[in-house]
Amino acid sequence: MTELERDAAFDAQVLAALPHVVRFARALAHDDALADDLVQETYLRAYRSWATFRAGADARRWLFTICRNVYLRHRERESRVVDTSGEDAELESLAAAVEHGQAERSGLGDLLDRIEVAPAIRSALAAVPEVYRTAVILVDVEGESYEAAAEVLGVPVGTVRSRLFRARRLLQQSLFKYAVDAGIVRTPAPPGPGAG
Repeated sequence: MTELERDAAFDAQVLAALPHVVRFARALAHDDALADDLVQETYLRAYRSWATFRAGADARRWLFTICRNVYLRHRERESRVVDTSGEDAELESLAAAVEHGQAERSGLGDLLDRIEVAPAIRSALAAVPEVYRTAVILVDVEGESYEAAAEVLGVPVGTVRSRLFRARRLLQQSLFKYAVDAGIVRTPAPPGPGAG
């Protein structure tokens, strides 16, 4: 394969996934500047490793794995230097995507137009521990299969299912209070452990 052919193949398969990788990096990083750095480093590493990419493999999944590894290395380095906590503002685009998709699927568009749901979703997602939040982002937002998420996260499929269950339960409980306060739900009791 010539360098020109290699570049064309890279452009066709890897650059097409850029919006997904940006969204994933922002959800991981909680900081736009850091997310941009993660995306840049992800694509640099992907380009350098393009020769090792298996033809026919899922480029988006490969990029998610690279991005997650870059993020974990960054966190490890940062934890040695200083303990910082990030802002949750970059979850806005993620929350908007979730809000819009859910509204269209469930016919709640008019209701969501009348109330401000995005801050509640951002807050609820930010409150979910990172290990669970990443699984939700991969499966529920990015539409990856459980198997693909397991591959990206480096865990068994059963672990992904467990993390999704816990994350969804935490989100449900967190958003229930908002729904009651906004007058969307009249029942004051939050969903219990047996609710499904």
